[in-house]
Amino acid sequence: MLRNMNDLLDYAIRATDGDIGHVKDFYFDDDSWVIRYLVVDTGTWLAQRKVLISPVAIGRPDRASRVFPAAITKEQVTNSPDVDTDKPVSRQYEELLHDYYGYPYYWGGAGIWGMGAYPEPLQAGMGGFGNLVSSEPIAPPELQEAYASVEAAERASADPHLQNCNAVIGYHIHATDGDIGHVRGLLVDEDTWAIRYIIVDTGNWWAGHQVLVSPEWIRDLSWPDSELVVDLTRQQIKDAPAYDPAVPFDRELEEGIHAHYGRPGYWAGNSKSGDDARLR
Repeated sequence: MLRNMNDLLDYAIRATDGDIGHVKDFYFDDDSWVIRYLVVDTGTWLAQRKVLISPVAIGRPDRASRVFPAAITKEQVTNSPDVDTDKPVSRQYEELLHDYYGYPYYWGGAGIWGMGAYPEPLQAGMGGFGNLVSSEPIAPPELQEAYASVEAAERASADPHLQNCNAVIGYHIHATDGDIGHVRGLLVDEDTWAIRYIIVDTGNWWAGHQVLVSPEWIRDLSWPDSELVVDLTRQQIKDAPAYDPAVPFDRELEEGIHAHYGRPGYWAGNSKSGDDARLR
């Protein structure tokens, strides 16, 4: 299912032994446009510390209660490496975080999650929910030393390949022949955590209309200038099917959008995008 990223904010993260906190943002990588981490505010139980939780640990949401179950414990979160969510997240930190939780690295491999398109097989490989608890100390001295090394490396040099989803909202979007509006939101695939579409608010140019464009159609992107250029013309955007958030978004509507632009769908066998046969 595709969900508006904004609808997933403030979901509670429920560990195997209690609530961790609430989702306040997401980090996505600017290569494949896949959400790699949920930024969770732990609230008062952990001195309002923010932590990163990988989708590898996240189970199917309870939409009625707005809860994501997570295959981790509160103790694991307490002893996890610290991160400053106001700064870029380095690859060194990611390696440490994945090593700490015992997750395989997502970078490398043919799929958007390393060896596959979905994070669930990575959960299965670790025994499923509730089985990540160890009788050994969560953070042994050698890991504590590693934490200090990573923090020093981050201060010296950051690798800003991860971007904040919230920060992208409002970015200016340009077609090949002029401005078309700004980023209003992001549509996220709940199964793969891939960002499938950017919701474009055409603003003053075409008041009241929203359209969808795929991150795969981005031709140029400037994070410092808060703008991106899509490989489409203004007329193509204007003639595109309008996006109405009140209308259920299904595969038929997706096919219409891709047919309009003459672009193949991400479901058409591109292994780095992931086959979303479970879209409903």
